Amino acid sequence: MTRTDKVTPLNAAPLAHWDLAPVVAGLRAARERWRLAHQRERESGGREFPSREALETVVHDLCGLLFPMRLGPPDLRQETEDYYVGHTLDHALNTLHQQIRLELAYATRHSGRGSDDIEIRAVRIVREFAADLPSIRLLLDTDIDAAFRGDPAAHSVDEVVLCYPGVLAIIHHRLAHRLYRMGVPLVARIVSEIAHGKTGIDIHPGARIGKGFFIDHGTGVVIGETAVIGENVRLYQAVTLGAKRFPIDDQGGLQKGLPRHPVVEDDVVIYAGATVLGRIVIGRGSTIGGNVWLTHSLPPGSHVTQADSQQAVDRKDEDFPETFLETL
Repeated sequence: MTRTDKVTPLNAAPLAHWDLAPVVAGLRAARERWRLAHQRERESGGREFPSREALETVVHDLCGLLFPMRLGPPDLRQETEDYYVGHTLDHALNTLHQQIRLELAYATRHSGRGSDDIEIRAVRIVREFAADLPSIRLLLDTDIDAAFRGDPAAHSVDEVVLCYPGVLAIIHHRLAHRLYRMGVPLVARIVSEIAHGKTGIDIHPGARIGKGFFIDHGTGVVIGETAVIGENVRLYQAVTLGAKRFPIDDQGGLQKGLPRHPVVEDDVVIYAGATVLGRIVIGRGSTIGGNVWLTHSLPPGSHVTQADSQQAVDRKDEDFPETFLETL
């Protein structure tokens, strides 16, 4: 470096002029075009959607109060568990109430219904959700036990809770599914997507999953909205329980809400990379090998590998075990 060279400090103000006015105008035009296309010309004035950041705090608090000595604060002592749980629960439920009110108000504005009962509905949902937390904890205990029993590398149930992404994903799902069933699907979906971002496991909150569920390793697992999974089912990484086709309505849009994902009965094992598509039934006690592509139903006790997956025995829709579906 010569004496005439100049060094610009890193914190010096930039010399360039960014000409922001046309960028701001262009972004405003894009927003207005989108709002017009979606009949959103008049915004309510403030934020009308639930906040992902707020719900991340809620879920963090809920995980801590469900498992205080494992997922709670590092300095927690067992003799102060109840105080911590009560204080944390109060904070989490107040924040959750605010987010649920936002979703209900948004849905009301865009449906044309009256808004008089939003607060009553929000309080009712939060109270019912809180009352369900003990049963959610008991259900999660079966999932944790299944993970410990199903993985020879697990040295303790504590290791399973602290370390396993499949357990973190199912904690989120058990919470999200209750919210989904209570009529706040957007809040539920955000909770699910928080787990998706952390673990790479994508479980739609509408999926119905029985007790003793275990996802080993987990990355890349996808479970669709209308999937039904029985008790003591084990999945490995990169398994997809997806839809085979998407019916179109008279206006050319996708028909939503139709049952389109698999029904997996009790005690089924699905190994890594398997893809199971459509509203088919995987019979109780079946095993599906790695990388199998399956679009046909299987009778109970089936064992399917890549070589024979195309010869799977078909089961008709009317053969669905109604008592099995009603238990989930």
